[in-house]
Amino acid sequence: MAITPDTKDWTRVLEQPCEECGFDSARINRQETGRLIRESANEWAHVLDRENVGVRSRDDKWSDLEYACHVRDVYQILDQRLALMLAEDDPTFQNWDQDETAVADRYDLQDPRTVKEKLRAAAESYAERYDVVTDSQWPRPGRRSNGSLFTVESLASYGLHDVVHHLWDVAVTN
Repeated sequence: MAITPDTKDWTRVLEQPCEECGFDSARINRQETGRLIRESANEWAHVLDRENVGVRSRDDKWSDLEYACHVRDVYQILDQRLALMLAEDDPTFQNWDQDETAVADRYDLQDPRTVKEKLRAAAESYAERYDVVTDSQWPRPGRRSNGSLFTVESLASYGLHDVVHHLWDVAVTN
């Protein structure tokens, strides 16, 4: 069975707690963003050490390895978007199809050790960029091609939710 593409509008987690994983963006202190990114990357490193990391527990859900590959790419994409927001006035982000990327990049066949190294490196780059955000930069805007508006601060919450939610996904599916 193929994985059904996710079509939910996850920006709602910026306004209310996630009804699935419980993440509440209102509880995030923006000054802690870098630390929280690093902590989540450490948790993902433990996930990648699991036995059978590449085995799907259900045909319609990614394996832990596939989720980790996605999270690695999330860190990279959000780091790129954050860099744009800090360098340009109100940039528009390129579209990214996570499901297409998972198939094209063969998440299911990637080496867990390599994924772990690259996930940690991507998280560190992203965290370092947040570590130096100044007070005047937090409200800087950027938007998706569909018009969804983010600030540097809301992008932090949105990204943290994504990686925390997927930690919840791999905990629930095991």
